[in-house]
Amino acid sequence: MLTEMSESTSKTQQITLAKGLNLGLRRALEDDPKVLLMGEDIGKLGGVFRVTDGLQKDFGEGRVIDTPLAESGIVGTAVGLALAGYRPVVEIQFDGFVYPAFDQIVTQVAKMRARALGTVSMPMVIRIPFGGGIGAVEHHSESPEAYFAMTAGLRVVSASNPVDAYWMIQQAIASDDPVVFFEPKRRYWDKAELDPTATPHPLYASRVVRPGTDATVVAYGPMVKTCLEAAAAAEEEGRSLEVIDLRTLSPLDLEPVYASVRKTGRLVTVHEASVFLGLGAEVAARVTEKCFYSLESPVIRVGAPHTPYPPSRVEEEFLPDLDRVLDAVDRAFAF
Repeated sequence: MLTEMSESTSKTQQITLAKGLNLGLRRALEDDPKVLLMGEDIGKLGGVFRVTDGLQKDFGEGRVIDTPLAESGIVGTAVGLALAGYRPVVEIQFDGFVYPAFDQIVTQVAKMRARALGTVSMPMVIRIPFGGGIGAVEHHSESPEAYFAMTAGLRVVSASNPVDAYWMIQQAIASDDPVVFFEPKRRYWDKAELDPTATPHPLYASRVVRPGTDATVVAYGPMVKTCLEAAAAAEEEGRSLEVIDLRTLSPLDLEPVYASVRKTGRLVTVHEASVFLGLGAEVAARVTEKCFYSLESPVIRVGAPHTPYPPSRVEEEFLPDLDRVLDAVDRAFAF
């Protein structure tokens, strides 16, 4: 069965983002017997989003482990496994469920390598489906990435498309540093063509996903697709937007952003998280420092208001959309 699945990944195929993660996890399990998956309902059920579907059946309950509903215990156990030489991959079922494990992540996972003066590593991945757009209630639609991106010792990344999902999950698992891996749940069913023989983009590197000349738009995770749609709409009005997918939130790779802003003179940052103290604020500050004399207008930030996540019936008013991105671009050109 495993041989058949391996052969199936040697051909170009259309996959969803969820399937890309599934195939990437499968490859990691095949390639390294020390890789273990842990989480609530990830085994027999295959996860609430079916990302781990079929993996327990093929690799057994000793490597794809259904855990109790205890995020702190799951992450704490993974710390011990990582210290013992394993590469645990932990799933947090929904973004808002991560907080019981917050203490373990920021005081143990993030600090262990520094505490041991580099003599031990912490090779573990914490997978977190994040963001809104699926009509769920609070604690199921949040964007907590800034909490982790500002925590020294953690690597934080987010895949925005199926191809990146396939490669980035494998690269994260191979890392000797702990990686918090944010998965945009509203994009789980987006499709793209995967060539598993291609050379992957480096894990901690941003990427220009649409070239442009008039303004730069920076996003990550679920908002990349929205920004690409906004760029297509802007083109019909005669404006050329360059869209950059950050991909890595810690460390930030801003060299492509600097190069773009020096060319376009305008920058709009977009994310689902609150504008207040969101990742866009850090991007704006650094671009202002590095590209001050290239800017034709202030950096404009687009995100959610600084309020708790609303009921699903009004989440479309809460989340950034194409129109809000285009409005921000208009404001940038108004200066």
